[in-house]
Amino acid sequence: MNVLRKKALQDPAFDSGMKRNLSATELTLFGLGSTIGSGVFVLTGVVAATHAGPAIVLSLILSGFACGCAVLSYAELAGSVGGCGSAYGYGYAALGELPAWIIGWMLLCEYMVALPAVATGWSGYADTLLRSGGLELPRQLVSGPFEAVSPGLVNLPAMLIVVAAGAMLLTGAKMSSHINALLSCAKVGAILLFLFVAVGEVKFENWLPFIPARETMPDGSERYGIAGVMSGSATIFFAYLGIDTVATTAEETRNPQRDVPIGLISTLVICTGLYIAVAAVLTGVTSYRELNVPSPVAAVLLGLGKNWAAGLVSIGAITGLTTAILVTYYGLTRVLLAMSRDRLIPGTFAKLTPNTRVPRTATLLSGVIMCIAAGVVPLENLAKIANIGTLGCFVAACIAMLVMRRAHPNLPRPFRVPLGPLLPVLGIISCGSLMLMLGKQTWTTFGIWMTLGMLVYVFYSYRNSRRAHGSAQDVRTLA
Repeated sequence: MNVLRKKALQDPAFDSGMKRNLSATELTLFGLGSTIGSGVFVLTGVVAATHAGPAIVLSLILSGFACGCAVLSYAELAGSVGGCGSAYGYGYAALGELPAWIIGWMLLCEYMVALPAVATGWSGYADTLLRSGGLELPRQLVSGPFEAVSPGLVNLPAMLIVVAAGAMLLTGAKMSSHINALLSCAKVGAILLFLFVAVGEVKFENWLPFIPARETMPDGSERYGIAGVMSGSATIFFAYLGIDTVATTAEETRNPQRDVPIGLISTLVICTGLYIAVAAVLTGVTSYRELNVPSPVAAVLLGLGKNWAAGLVSIGAITGLTTAILVTYYGLTRVLLAMSRDRLIPGTFAKLTPNTRVPRTATLLSGVIMCIAAGVVPLENLAKIANIGTLGCFVAACIAMLVMRRAHPNLPRPFRVPLGPLLPVLGIISCGSLMLMLGKQTWTTFGIWMTLGMLVYVFYSYRNSRRAHGSAQDVRTLA
């Protein structure tokens, strides 16, 4: 184990070169900023229409339970391990270099795919808002070439928001947290406005049947029924992406062993409550079959004749998706930073700017890749690939927590997962089951990504890591 992780285990106040200025409240806002985005503003309607119907509420509960088990494991690891941050850091501490590399590579898949997906959702709401104001962008510039409906040349607004997020991150974590806090409050306000305006329009007959009868599509695929609830849960899990971003802030948090668990658990509780409320109202106001649109929340309000509310919610959705992009981008750069310091990827990713102390190279290079993906790849494809990477990381976090308890029973644990090993085991089972619900195409893409990762590890990381240069140390010697 490298000296940074050794110091983090022994002293969570160790100075790794990052500025420690984030509080538990700011971490919660970071979590809300990263998590509340395309999942609630876009995919809630899409999944209800194409998978689960009104039972989208059950899909969200199943996803929330799986996420909750993983978040509790993250919280215990954050409290005991302290400053290393992210599933990658915890995996390195508990499982060693190769498992940590696999986890880190899955995290890169999660973040580098999730961010373009959210940017695509941002583009849809921005386009809706512009058109409601009488302005309309050329269709060829708001849709990628692989969209199933009305393909275009490139999704230009999605690309531009990625560029803007990168510019904001380069100003430093504290400045980014202030921007995120403001925008997070705006998007939570937009959700509450939608609920206040629309709840009185709910018609109970729209919830019946709660679990629609299973249907077979012309291409042979199936939707609705119990299988639809399960597949919907695997897809809507995208709504919980970003919660683990809170863990990546450990080295920039004033008291990571206290603040990170608070941020993680608070984010989960708030998001789950808001998601269930939005899903219930959406499917109660209109038929679930009409929700497969780019901006379902705004569309429902427009259908009710609440144009003023639709405009305000669209603005809130845009700000909400902006924070999701900003914080997901942040999490990606910090994972690249951690892997670079372990010499698993080139050291240039670990270089910090003199004044703002942010990883500039990691921010710029990853931004170029995500900008291209946001411009050309459809949202649904991106969401499923991001889900499988995140679910894999959550399984790894649960395993790491179990290993740390067994290997280091006396390590200080300000927060402990309740019910002993039961919840982490349930987390492994539930997250693993959701992974299996994702389609063959998603697994094929994920398999190609992981194969590429193993090639990088064999031909570069294994030869250049700190372990290879004699600076590795087994975590067990630190107990």
